[in-house]
Amino acid sequence: MTTTPRIMKSTFPYLAALFAVRLAAQPAGPLTLDDCLRIGADQHPALAAAQAGIAAATEGIGEARAPLYPQVDVNAGYHRWQRRAYLPSGLTLPGRALPEIIGPLDDWNGAISTHVLLYDAGERRAGIEMAEARRAGATADATTVQADVRWNVQAAFYAVAAAGDGQTVATRNLERAEAHQRLAEARQSAGAVPPADVLRTRAEVANARLQLINASSRLRVATGRLNTAMGRPAETPFAISAPGQAPPPPATTEFSELLQRALARRPEIDSAEKRADAARAAVTAARATRAPKVRADGAFGWRDTVLLPDTREWQAGVSIELPLFDAGRRVRHLARSRSELAREEAGLAGRRLQIRDEVWSAVTELERTAAAIVASEASVRANEESLRVIRERYERGAAMITDLIDTQTALARAEGGLAESRWGNFAAHAALERAVGAAP
Repeated sequence: MTTTPRIMKSTFPYLAALFAVRLAAQPAGPLTLDDCLRIGADQHPALAAAQAGIAAATEGIGEARAPLYPQVDVNAGYHRWQRRAYLPSGLTLPGRALPEIIGPLDDWNGAISTHVLLYDAGERRAGIEMAEARRAGATADATTVQADVRWNVQAAFYAVAAAGDGQTVATRNLERAEAHQRLAEARQSAGAVPPADVLRTRAEVANARLQLINASSRLRVATGRLNTAMGRPAETPFAISAPGQAPPPPATTEFSELLQRALARRPEIDSAEKRADAARAAVTAARATRAPKVRADGAFGWRDTVLLPDTREWQAGVSIELPLFDAGRRVRHLARSRSELAREEAGLAGRRLQIRDEVWSAVTELERTAAAIVASEASVRANEESLRVIRERYERGAAMITDLIDTQTALARAEGGLAESRWGNFAAHAALERAVGAAP
């Protein structure tokens, strides 16, 4: 279960306190899929990073709007200075010579100044549009991260369930192998079979133990991956409560309908479109840098040689700035902005192709796993009956030990295939939901 992206006013202190509370409120007992999804939504650091991205983009909008308003500065200072006076030759004062050195003098000053940009050919407005598009893109990215976290948790949960069933299958196979070893030993003691039958069953027991070890290792690895998908350390101990029933079939598996739904819902498309909008605004802003700018400015202050100056100074006016030569900087900036726009538009087209492939693959995998479950169930039933018959025949001396072991191996393989197909079907449902952008 995910939460709607929110703009955080104080990101890092908020997250620290939130994580402390949520870590202290972990569900007791085996974790259901909903529990795992809730933990992932609460703890995964990628979600915190996405929220921080929204907060940063929101501040960027305020930063882009600031040039619309006047800028006011206050300054004050003190200097003591002395300079050489360069005066025209022949210039004199009555009764004394002109000084060659002025100072040392104290210079106390203070002033308030302001300036505002009156006209910039739309550069500021384009900057605001670019910042707003980036925030919308960050929000869409946060939704994408939430969907990815949800899908990763689901896939990892079903992998743990499949690995658990695989361990159960390996345990049953070891029990069968040990039972067959006892049967062969009893028949060998009775002189009904040669010692080779016992040796063969012992080898099969050793092989079954190795398979159980491997299955247990796969379960541990899958558990660590589920912990990581939930944003927890891989070694955190837990158990899962696997669902007992398969998810309901989707309302439709028509590719065209699912594709249209995916293109309308997937946040990746929205994110790519917003990035393209931001790139278009950047092109507009780059064009505006080549236009004249009109500024108004004013200042008022005091300046004197004493600590509290009383000589007033002021100025007010309007200025026009027209760029003439900058070694091609603005031209190259415009060309770079256009290239970045072309890159974002190509990325949007590529994203649509990727989503089409994801929907196609998800539909195909769902159909495959559904058919595989039916075939695997039939294979398990057939191999169970075959093992029963072969065991009875072996007990009567009408079958060889190789027939018994081969049938046992085939049954274990069919049971493993059924577990893989069953949980693969769960994962395929989740993958299809992710591909079409279904709401959690």
